[in-house]
Amino acid sequence: MPEITYVDEPEAPTGSKSTKMQTKKGLLVFVALVSLIMGSLGGAASVVALFSYGFTDGLNLKNGEPIIERLGTDKLILEESSAITDTVNKVSPAVVSISTTTNVQDFFGRVFQQNGGGTGFILTSDGLIVTNRHVVDDENATYTVFTDDGRDFQAEVLAKDTLNDLAVLKIEATGLPVVELGSSDDLKIGQWVVAIGNALGEFSNSVTAGIISAKERQITAGGGGVSEELSGLLQTDAAINPGNSGGPLVNLRGQVVGINTAVAGNAENIGFAIPINLVKKAIDSVKTTGEIKRPMIGIRYIPITKEVAQVNQLSVDHGVWLLPGTTQGEVAVIPGSPADKAGLEENDIITAIDGKEINEHNTLLSILANYDIGQTISLTVQHKGEEKEVDLTLEEK
Repeated sequence: MPEITYVDEPEAPTGSKSTKMQTKKGLLVFVALVSLIMGSLGGAASVVALFSYGFTDGLNLKNGEPIIERLGTDKLILEESSAITDTVNKVSPAVVSISTTTNVQDFFGRVFQQNGGGTGFILTSDGLIVTNRHVVDDENATYTVFTDDGRDFQAEVLAKDTLNDLAVLKIEATGLPVVELGSSDDLKIGQWVVAIGNALGEFSNSVTAGIISAKERQITAGGGGVSEELSGLLQTDAAINPGNSGGPLVNLRGQVVGINTAVAGNAENIGFAIPINLVKKAIDSVKTTGEIKRPMIGIRYIPITKEVAQVNQLSVDHGVWLLPGTTQGEVAVIPGSPADKAGLEENDIITAIDGKEINEHNTLLSILANYDIGQTISLTVQHKGEEKEVDLTLEEK
């Protein structure tokens, strides 16, 4: 099982380690400069080679710069590079760095400040900002937002989502640049995406590019002694580092399609993002009411996979199985909830909502994300070996 961690990380307390970090940074910058110089020389050599081997008919000069027209692969690379540049120029002004400051008392009673960093993106011109819940989950911390143009603002945590790793902040500002939200449902495996974030909590608006590696991933993410189950996630190989939490994952149209949230710590370039469509209704709820309002059924359950079905000899291999929680008093069907009113019982299995099958690639939460409070839905339920249809009216969570 890979170790999945949130991608924000507190800064180390000031001290002797600071000098060592500066030395490492100096080395990294030197290596990067050498790489850049060698890359430039390599590019120049490629152009010389093209002329030497008679491929000059594939090059035209415009404003003193070569433009490749006939060499298909090279043209494609130039076009993709231009698309990434345009995307970054469009989105970066609306990406912010979030600084976390907490007073911590050590064993000897001494108080010192612990700092952390995360990322967010501006949703409205008057200062609504989206980030991860785990970035701003400390009730005792203060949060400062740094905008791309160098300004800083004290931030209020306006709303937190208990079902997804999502939070919305508010800063007092006007005329801010904003992001455009795209559709995560339209993403294809292998499609190019760009991640922008406050890498390592100090390199603000760092840009990495990669592809969508997979969709509908389910993971257990954790950090700082806290863990949670996240499902329906996008997987990407765009490099995501500590501090990137809450930053946007963007398609090449410059639209936000995901919120970067976790990374596999013992792997290389396996990062995860919350699909934007999964949280759009929560975001709209904050815009209109100032808080996150969600519809609920009122059940506790475990998702059914083929393995779960086989081990427990269930009659179906998909859906959700209504079971009580591990803590005393955590019943499968919450008293007074829509599920209770509709007559659902412990050990029932819900296999579909309005005909949409619930499975690993189409989770209960992702289906419910498309509904509003007050809507009536039809549940397909396995009850004591028999299938039945149950109508249920969603209520506010």
